[in-house]
Amino acid sequence: MDEMRYQLDLLTAINQRLGDQEKQYRLVCESSVNAYLYFSFETNEFKCMGNWNSFFDFEIRQIKDISLFYDIVEEKDTHVLRNNLFLEKRGIKQETIECHIPEKNAWYQFCTKIIYDDNKEPLDKIISISDVSKYKKQTEELMKMAYFDMSTGLYNRNYFVMILGEFLRKAEEENVTVSVLFIDIDDFKRINDGMGIVVGEGLLQSFAFFLKEFEEEKVIVSHFTSDLFCIAIYDPCGARSVEHICQAIKEKVLQGIISPDGQKLLVTACIGVAEYPEASNNALGLINCAEIVMFKAKASGKNVIKYFDTPIVNEFMKNVEIENKLKNAVFEKEFIMYFQPQFSVETGKLRGAEALIRWYDEEEKFISPGVFIPIAERNGMIVPIGQWVIEESIRNFAEWKKQFDCHIILSINISAIQYKQPEFVNDLIKTMQKYDIPAEELELEVTESILIEDFEEVVRKLNILRDHGIKISLDDFGTGYSSLSYLKEMPIDTLKVDKSFVDTIITDSSTKIITGAIIQMVKKLGYETIAEGVEEQGQYEYLKSIGCDIIQGYFFGKPMPSEKIAQLLREQL
Repeated sequence: MDEMRYQLDLLTAINQRLGDQEKQYRLVCESSVNAYLYFSFETNEFKCMGNWNSFFDFEIRQIKDISLFYDIVEEKDTHVLRNNLFLEKRGIKQETIECHIPEKNAWYQFCTKIIYDDNKEPLDKIISISDVSKYKKQTEELMKMAYFDMSTGLYNRNYFVMILGEFLRKAEEENVTVSVLFIDIDDFKRINDGMGIVVGEGLLQSFAFFLKEFEEEKVIVSHFTSDLFCIAIYDPCGARSVEHICQAIKEKVLQGIISPDGQKLLVTACIGVAEYPEASNNALGLINCAEIVMFKAKASGKNVIKYFDTPIVNEFMKNVEIENKLKNAVFEKEFIMYFQPQFSVETGKLRGAEALIRWYDEEEKFISPGVFIPIAERNGMIVPIGQWVIEESIRNFAEWKKQFDCHIILSINISAIQYKQPEFVNDLIKTMQKYDIPAEELELEVTESILIEDFEEVVRKLNILRDHGIKISLDDFGTGYSSLSYLKEMPIDTLKVDKSFVDTIITDSSTKIITGAIIQMVKKLGYETIAEGVEEQGQYEYLKSIGCDIIQGYFFGKPMPSEKIAQLLREQL
């Protein structure tokens, strides 16, 4: 009897404890913000628990009710959700997925856990459902910060490179092409500086909004930096062909870009196009090729489209190599000075010499000034190079004068960038004074490129130089679009007829007429005339017949080192 009472008390105590535990578990479930679905494989029963009613307006009572979940998620998530809810079919213990709930514009996380017995047979299943919308929103905002450009709303460079890499991997598998368009708005800096950064920013935003119209599953648009944009096209064809998009961009910019404040801005754009696998087989290489081709397009003018071509990239890489060598050459002063003699047509005597820089790199290879001077002008190295040319040519000139007591003219070419330096005039005068050179024996050769941006400031500086007695020569006359208009106001002494006229002066009657008219007009204005590039007797004879004053060219003398000019001076004594 006592034993029976003991067993009864024990069962009562156990039931009491189980009841307390169930009460605790129920309290925990009901206090949770999550919803839970419990399923017993043994009894084949479902139980909805926790904050179920806040998530769903239905309950799961039997296996067929599971399909109610599929009705509330996006169709693309249905298959993934089905696999998650029935993990036991794959023998998996636990898995978590996220599904979009369109009707609530929410994201639910489904975490399914299966408990198995020792024989790996399923006993219990618990499905926890939580609302992760806030987390997803925060994640999306972080992704936006990581992958999107804040000013334009387009993808940023990092994300573009990542997606392009995926395009290329897929393209290799499917044996299709991928095109990259590198786009630059022409004269954006002028608009941004002249009209203000607000207008400039508005232009970028409007242009970006237009480019976004091309975006689709196989087209991604990115804002790289400033006025540079990039488009990647997977398997370009039809409406997403390179030709279609390029033409649409050209037409759009010609119509004008309407900025957010309503201003109509007329701009143009240059585009470089490179294609996988022809140009490169990796994302960065493909972008680099498209960028190089874009720079080539800009060098050709405005509103230009250029396509990848191996020689273009080879030329660019060669220029990069030269630029790197040039930096060392400036530091090590690897340059030497040559001088091309100029002769008086009337007397046949040496009138003077034009200073010409020459460069032999560390491998003793000659690099033409026509190659390295434009590079130096682009990267700013033309300033120290120009300073060296002035110093070295005047030093050589001073030695000639000291040795031969001669009175000839030293001509020095001055680049537009060098001329714009605030201390250019003062530095030049100090160098003349340092070597005791008469100002009237120094001639500065300037081209029209000096005159375009700030004509009044240029004329002011030229007048200062002329007030000191320095001669001014207008170089390459006849090649600019407005040379005649400059002649009225420019304080010049000498005008050089460009080699392009001299080359055909014998064979082309129109050139003869134009050259003759130029020389007669200039002589009436009181200027001295120099013809450069004279290489034949016939050219010399004709120029002499129309009254040209000075001859310069291979017919009389190639560019030569300083000692050769000294020899010519010695022969004239």
